[in-house]
Amino acid sequence: MASGGGSVASLWTEVNRCGQNGDFTRALKALSKILHEVKDDVTALHCKIVCLVQNGSFKEALNVMNVSSKVLGSDLVVFEKAYCEYRLNRVESALKTIEGASEQTDKLKELYGQVLYRLERYDECKAVYTDLIRNSQDEYEEERKTNLSAVVAAMSQWEKGSLDDLGLPETTYELCYNAACTLIGQGQLTEALNKLRQAEELCRVSLSEDSDVTEEDIESELAVIHSQMAYIMQLQGRTEEALQLYNQVIKLKPSDVGLLAVTANNIITINKDQNVFDSKKKVKLTNAEGVEYKLARKQLQAIDFNKALLAMYTNQGDQCRKLSSSLQSQNPGHPRPVLIQVAQLCREKQHNKAIELLQQFSDQHPESASGIKLTMAQLYLTQGHVTKACDILRSIEDFKHKQGMVSALVTMYTHEEDIDSAIDVFSQAIQFYQSKQPGSASHLALVREAANFKLKYGRKKEAISDLEQLWKQNTNDIHTLAQLISAYSLVDTDKAKSLSKHLPSPDTMAFNVDVDELENSHGANYVRKKAAKVTGENLPKEQGQGEIKKKRKKKKGKLPKNCDPKATPDPERWMPMRERTYYRGKKKGKKKEQIGKGTQGATAGASPELDASKTASSPPTSPRPGSASGSAPAGGGGSSNVVPPRQQKPAASGATRKKVPQKKKKGGKGGW
Repeated sequence: MASGGGSVASLWTEVNRCGQNGDFTRALKALSKILHEVKDDVTALHCKIVCLVQNGSFKEALNVMNVSSKVLGSDLVVFEKAYCEYRLNRVESALKTIEGASEQTDKLKELYGQVLYRLERYDECKAVYTDLIRNSQDEYEEERKTNLSAVVAAMSQWEKGSLDDLGLPETTYELCYNAACTLIGQGQLTEALNKLRQAEELCRVSLSEDSDVTEEDIESELAVIHSQMAYIMQLQGRTEEALQLYNQVIKLKPSDVGLLAVTANNIITINKDQNVFDSKKKVKLTNAEGVEYKLARKQLQAIDFNKALLAMYTNQGDQCRKLSSSLQSQNPGHPRPVLIQVAQLCREKQHNKAIELLQQFSDQHPESASGIKLTMAQLYLTQGHVTKACDILRSIEDFKHKQGMVSALVTMYTHEEDIDSAIDVFSQAIQFYQSKQPGSASHLALVREAANFKLKYGRKKEAISDLEQLWKQNTNDIHTLAQLISAYSLVDTDKAKSLSKHLPSPDTMAFNVDVDELENSHGANYVRKKAAKVTGENLPKEQGQGEIKKKRKKKKGKLPKNCDPKATPDPERWMPMRERTYYRGKKKGKKKEQIGKGTQGATAGASPELDASKTASSPPTSPRPGSASGSAPAGGGGSSNVVPPRQQKPAASGATRKKVPQKKKKGGKGGW
């Protein structure tokens, strides 16, 4: 026993020394020997669990706690158990372990805040860290403030709520980075970019002070800042700069799989349906192991949406349907998976099936029906069903009284020549604003447009009420009063006369305009001719003496050169040749005479009398040179009237043809 006790004491000394040196592997060996001697030593078991946690053996540590739960009890290793579950991504189990603890220590509260952050319960997480900062004073205060700023940034990104200024400092690059993320969530992109540059400078300064840190380590640490800079540039439309920065981050191959996945996803969104081969390579980075534990739920959702869209762009219809169906089952009320399926069906020319799918989703989820119905209307318009599209648009309660929607409906109904439906759209919108916002600018603008529309299409009687309403709002509006009088002139002339009394007099309506100055101004199209000065020769004539106008002789029209005045002209001469009664069309198949073609001396178009083979008296053999041929008399003189073939001219069918000048070829010298 004495020797055993001495050996255990020396083993504890070894454990203490290894713990101070950070050599937890040797400490575990000593602890195993202690537990071999004293099996249920609570301190040895606790130390063994701590050493396993320090070495990253979380499963083994959790197994030791479960096996020795009776010896250890429930509260002794509650922090270690919750931490192991948290590191093994069993976040729900870690939450139950922490909430089941009898006492909430500071370190347990720290872990509780981390668990709530992973579960995206940001309000509770914010309250935990605020309480810790207020009630604790130690060397970890800066880390707590960094965690609190990360919670605030996440709330601005994913919850889009109003945030209170907590007065957090920006002394470190982590705090500065989180402040920039908060600004991004609030839409202040320029300020966020400046804040990220400040964080980059702080990071370089703080890391360069450590001599062991290399330039590669600094660039790896800056990767997350550069990726966020690229994201801001992408939101600002500077896609080329953003893409260059994203690719720099990818080339560094950072160890953070979450950063790689987000960067690769953003590159895919820039590529869209272009550079698909690069997108297919980048999408593999989003499938890395452990990505689901590094990103928020909305980030993972966006990545899955982009995977489905990429499958659609690469013509993988089955894969696209599979991914979108999976997304729809995970997010039953989200419209985007359905829209992806509809886009795939439209690419396959199945528009009717796409409309049925949209109608089904709209009926099941009326809270998301507005955007879905807009897509349905667009599909109907592409098919040419304008009236059906109008019916769908008028069924959207959120938009049907908006000015843009009223304008679109009136335009489409006018295109279909359905003026009554267009007027009905105006009437419903005016009634809505009359009850909700009477006399507002939107209300009066709709009344004005309705009146102008009715007047344009001859509905003056229907425009009277709108014009009266407008005139009562502004009795000084002369234009509206004139329109009202014009409309009443067809219905009630007495009313039109009474209203005309409100028109201003011509004197008050006249403007002090200098006509001469206006005509002489730059840009005048018409200038009044000034009266010529009266000279002695051009004195005015006495009264009663009328001016004798010289009658101009009418010139006789010129006749064509070959015109025969005695012949009756063709009554159909003004009609095109094809429309004249005697036109018989061109004879097809008749080949033109080949004149001057062929080898030298050939006479394809020679007259029959020159063809010796067609004469009755010609011998079967060809004539001898110098002998007469054809129909010439045998007893003629020694000379013949027949022209030799080489001296013959081709017989022309009509008048002598003019040579058509050849056009010069374009293209310069030496061209083929």
